[in-house]
Amino acid sequence: MNQSMKQPIKIAVLGFAHGHVNAYCKEWVNNPKYGIHVATGWDHDHNRLEQARQWFGLEAKKDVERLLDDPDIQAVVIASETSMHTELIELAASKGKTIIVQKPLALTMAEADRIVKAVTRHGVRFTLAWQMRIDPQNIQMKQMVQEQTLGKVFMIRRRHGLSVGLDPKFADSWHVNPAYNRDIWADDTAHPADFFNWLLGVPESVTAEVESLYNPRIPMDTGIVIYRYKNGPLAEISSSFACAAAENTTEIICEHGTIIQNYGDAVSCNVPRPADAPGLKWYSKLTGQWHTSEWASPPQHSQRIQALAEPLAAFMRGEREPLATAEDGRTSLRMVLASYVSAREGRRVKLDDTAIHSV
Repeated sequence: MNQSMKQPIKIAVLGFAHGHVNAYCKEWVNNPKYGIHVATGWDHDHNRLEQARQWFGLEAKKDVERLLDDPDIQAVVIASETSMHTELIELAASKGKTIIVQKPLALTMAEADRIVKAVTRHGVRFTLAWQMRIDPQNIQMKQMVQEQTLGKVFMIRRRHGLSVGLDPKFADSWHVNPAYNRDIWADDTAHPADFFNWLLGVPESVTAEVESLYNPRIPMDTGIVIYRYKNGPLAEISSSFACAAAENTTEIICEHGTIIQNYGDAVSCNVPRPADAPGLKWYSKLTGQWHTSEWASPPQHSQRIQALAEPLAAFMRGEREPLATAEDGRTSLRMVLASYVSAREGRRVKLDDTAIHSV
């Protein structure tokens, strides 16, 4: 049956703290082709809930459990503060709902374990919403790495940044409130950490330096992480959340050439760039030439976020597999938390180190 002839899937949004959810909801509300009806929403913050009601025409609910008792609600998108993820996921799973969750999965490994257990016990469909996993340029780079298009891969560097640390108002946001979140490092380094989990799998060990260099009210704004993979490659995250502008995002050093991606995050995509500048290119010693990807970088990073609306809708319709499972989310969280242990204790940290559970 054609999707246009089917009834839209009724969904609920649990929390509007994470701004990315507004991009998805806007796409789903404005494009019936996705087959998603944003029917209801809940948020402990009345102002956010009221704003969402006005924007999306949803029914605002004050009681999340009664909301989830509605058998017509087939799926939920959880975009609350990170500290609330575990209880909301456990509750939604117990009601048999399909679940989409914003990153990061949780604050601690104990919370992540509870989430995986709940999803497994109730057998619900679950995915994390990672835009890096569906970005066409990232998919092409992954294919080139896996197929060894340029031979053996020696080193991969992913630079990731935001300018939020330069804004003093950000210090009053939930992202840096310990009651709701850990800090900006855990909140957003989750992206490149999951990128490496998706691209290369689980590393053997982690070495990191993470510092608070600009505004002490927005801690852990700058850091470097090295992931060591057995027999290579070495993978580096270079993250700054007090970054005004950038260009290069990914650099992959290979046996027969180098792959370079530019304009792949907010601080590089949203600043002016030459009109003909390629977003993804590679030099091959075999051809002696630079090659350019057919996939152009979007003019604004927000379009990468909006692009998740289609695959998330397809997931809720049962037409595609999860972008990332709960187990994937737990692994990516472990990769981030290991960087705290390494920076704190000044040592290389194995991924099975029990100290990660104490962070």
